[in-house]
Amino acid sequence: MKVYQRYLAREVVIAVLLVLLAFLALFAFFDLLGEVGSLGQGGYRIQHAFVYVLLRLSGRAYELMPLAILIGTLYALANLSRHSEITVLRASGLSTGRLLVCLCQIAAAFAVLTFLIGEYVAPPAEHAASQLRLKERGRTMQELRSVRNLRSGLWVKDERNFINIRLLLSDRSLRGIRIFQFDEHGKLRSVTEAGAGEFTAADGWRLTDVAHTVLQKDSAKVEKLAELSWRSALNPEMLAVLMLPPDRMSLRHLSAYTRHLSDNRQRTNRYDIAFWKKIVYPLAGLVMVALALPFSTGHHRASGIGLQIFVGVMIGVLFHTLNGLSSNLGAIHGWPPLLSAAAPSALFLLAAGLMIWWVERR
Repeated sequence: MKVYQRYLAREVVIAVLLVLLAFLALFAFFDLLGEVGSLGQGGYRIQHAFVYVLLRLSGRAYELMPLAILIGTLYALANLSRHSEITVLRASGLSTGRLLVCLCQIAAAFAVLTFLIGEYVAPPAEHAASQLRLKERGRTMQELRSVRNLRSGLWVKDERNFINIRLLLSDRSLRGIRIFQFDEHGKLRSVTEAGAGEFTAADGWRLTDVAHTVLQKDSAKVEKLAELSWRSALNPEMLAVLMLPPDRMSLRHLSAYTRHLSDNRQRTNRYDIAFWKKIVYPLAGLVMVALALPFSTGHHRASGIGLQIFVGVMIGVLFHTLNGLSSNLGAIHGWPPLLSAAAPSALFLLAAGLMIWWVERR
C-alpha cells in the first residue's frame, strides 16, 4: 500500500472508531436510563440492567456503523483539508477517482466488519439480552404480547394446525398450549389443549395435562391424557426467533423462518425485506464515504469542521429514517423486497455522484 493510502486509512479508521465509541457510549447511557423503571421487578437489579445494556451494544454498533463511517470520514477529510494535506495530495497527482477508490477500500473493510457483527455477534447477543431481561423480571410471553398487542398469546401456523401459545418461558418451555387441527376442506377436526410442553430432540414436544377434543358430525369426544407426544416443524429455536424483530435476526434464521411461512402459505414479504437488508445494509458504508468526499475540497477552519459534522449527522439521520420507512412501506404495499431494501442506499449513492460531479465541475 502506498504511503498516502496508509496515512489516509489510519486517519479515517481512527476517526470512525472514535465516533462509533462516542455513539455507543451515548446510546448505552440512554438504554440504561430506560431500564431504570424496570429495576425491582422480580429479581431485576442494576447489575442485570448493565449486562442487558452491554449485550445490546453489538446491535447498536451494527445500526450506527454507517453513521459513524459518514461522520468519521467527514471529520478526517475536513481535518486533512484544513491542514492543506488534501491540496498537497491533489498537487501530487491524486485524482478524485483514486481518492474515492482509496476511501471505498477502507469502507469495504468496515462493510465486512458490519456484516460479521450483524450476522454472528448481534443476533445471539440480542437473544441473550432478551432472555436475561425476561428471566430476571419474571416476565414471559406477556411482554411479547405487550409488544405485539396480542392479548391471546402467540399464534403460529404449522401446515393445517393453528397453534396458540399463552406463555413462552425463558427456558423455552411452553405453558397454555392450544392446537386447532383442520382438514383439507378447512373444517375444524380436533382441539388439543395442554397445560405445559417441553421439547426433546428425540420425541419432539412432550405435552402434559392434555385435553384432546375430537369433533365428529353430531358430537364431540373429549379425552383426558396425562401426557401426549406432539411432533411439529416448530422447535424452541424457531419460537425463540419470534422474540426478536426481523431486522435483528441472522440470515440463517430469516431464511429458515421464511421457508416455514412459505410452506404454510403465509406472507413472507416482511422477512424477505429484512433478509435483503441484512445483505445490503453493510454496503451503506461505501455510500457514506462517497457522500463525504465532496466535503474534502477547499480549506476548512475549525468552525467549518463543526458545521460539516452537523451536516453529516443530519444526512445520517435522514438515511436511517428513509431506511426504516422504505422497509415499512415495502411490507405494507408489497414492493419487491430487494427494491425496498436497496432504495435508500441507491438514492443516496445517486446524490453522492451528483455532488462529486458538481464539485469537479467547479
